[in-house]
Amino acid sequence: MGARADDPYRPQRLAEWLHRLPHVNASFKEVDSTFDPDSAVYLESLGILASVPAAWLIFTLFILLLYLLTRCCDRKPRPAKSISALKITLAVMSVLCCGVVGLGLYGNDDLHNGVVQALNQARQIDGLVQKIRNQTEAIERQLRVQAKADFAVIRTIFDVPPVSNISALKEVEGHFKRLMDNNTQAANAASDIRTPLMALDIIPKIETGEKLETIRWPFTMTILSILLILCVILVVGVARHNRCALIAFSVCGLLAVIASFLLSSVYLASTVALADFCMAPEKFIENQASADLSREILRHYLNCERARANPFTQRLREAKTTLENMRIELSLIKPKAVKLFPNKGLEQKFSSLKNEINTADTIGTQLTALVDCRTLYTHYLRGTRALCNLGLLGLTYMLISAVLAGLLMTVLVWVDSHTWIYIRKKKDYQQVNEADPYLPPPAATQAIAARTLQRSQGQFPGAPPDTPPPSYAHAALLRPPPMHVAASAPVHEADLLLDGCDTRAQEHHRGAAQMAHLRGHTLGRLPSHHHHHESVSGPNNGKYATLSKQCKTLESSDFY
Repeated sequence: MGARADDPYRPQRLAEWLHRLPHVNASFKEVDSTFDPDSAVYLESLGILASVPAAWLIFTLFILLLYLLTRCCDRKPRPAKSISALKITLAVMSVLCCGVVGLGLYGNDDLHNGVVQALNQARQIDGLVQKIRNQTEAIERQLRVQAKADFAVIRTIFDVPPVSNISALKEVEGHFKRLMDNNTQAANAASDIRTPLMALDIIPKIETGEKLETIRWPFTMTILSILLILCVILVVGVARHNRCALIAFSVCGLLAVIASFLLSSVYLASTVALADFCMAPEKFIENQASADLSREILRHYLNCERARANPFTQRLREAKTTLENMRIELSLIKPKAVKLFPNKGLEQKFSSLKNEINTADTIGTQLTALVDCRTLYTHYLRGTRALCNLGLLGLTYMLISAVLAGLLMTVLVWVDSHTWIYIRKKKDYQQVNEADPYLPPPAATQAIAARTLQRSQGQFPGAPPDTPPPSYAHAALLRPPPMHVAASAPVHEADLLLDGCDTRAQEHHRGAAQMAHLRGHTLGRLPSHHHHHESVSGPNNGKYATLSKQCKTLESSDFY
């Protein structure tokens, strides 16, 4: 940004390329591409350019609608390999989309910096113009107010009764008249410098630009941050195989596609408009300037050509010349007037008048440096280059980012909608009650515990006092009782359960001798080395216990 006063402004090549884009009206006839926001034809050409991304958005939404209509009901089972390929595609495209959104954030920062620098340089120009106005106003105040007050007092002294030396009085009055005329000329020269600058008021435009940038920058940051969050949601959904996250992205991603292409329309029109402005910014400034501000003055300060004379320099020279003439006239009138009107206080008035002339001359010297075109032109170059180099580049990045984000979001929505329909919804974990269905209820548990205690004490019929309660193994390995035993002894409860048929009312417990014989054995085969002479019978002829297929399904409480 190190602009020098002798460096002419040249538009960037990027601005030239964008400026060459066709500017056509609704009839597709080419129109003037000069930046002119007040022209309806020019605005129409920008609208035609902005409609290109909008038309692509409509086409994209139509294609997505057709795709979703054909695929939303497709629930054919897919092999895991094909879904994995879709998930990898989603992950890669999401990372690319994050990079594209990052490019938009970078461009937004560049555009913001360019706009802020341009507005700051505009404030510097306004401050410089304000200083010139203040300095010229100070000169006018010195000459029109304070000097005239001294002139009025001196005039009053000269109006006293005629003095004896009439010729000397006329000479003094001649000097006094020339003194007043020079004073008026110097004040008029200062006024001629200040008056055209009063029409140059750029503060309202600067404040409007600052307000718009204050709104635009955080709004753009918010939109791009939301796009990043959507990409992160998609990556998390792919990584965790989360169907809900993928469905949410399908909906929000569609909104992101719409937002991206709408932003593309705005950015395309804005980029082309800024490029048109950057091709000839001085022409736009001249057209926007007030009619009271001379075009000659504007051209001088916007180009700062050394061959062209400064329009204010001549008036400043006139002011300094008249101030110098005032000093001469004051030095001539002072001794003669004091001699003609002694003891009238003229010396004090002439000294005050001399001080005012010196003050005005000092301000004029400072004003000479202020009206030099090089200072203002330097601020103009810095502001223009900040907006047309850095700002235009950032806006171009944002345009590229919005277009690519729209395309990538379209692909992501398409692939995501193709992926989540093949991901089955996970079954929710059921809450397990404290009372396990495979455990008996508390009341049954207490009853079984009581029966077990009784049996362990030998309180069931037909068993010795020290007989332990029969186990499932005992019941499974017991042989069928003889007819005379079956008729007299009750059948144990476990036998009925293991056989699976509810014949408790018809069968009786096996003999105590058989229980004693089987005491201590566990589930499995009967040991053959104890009683070889006995033939083992029972539900499975001595094999492992099984459940009967002809009976009801056992309940959990039947085992206790």
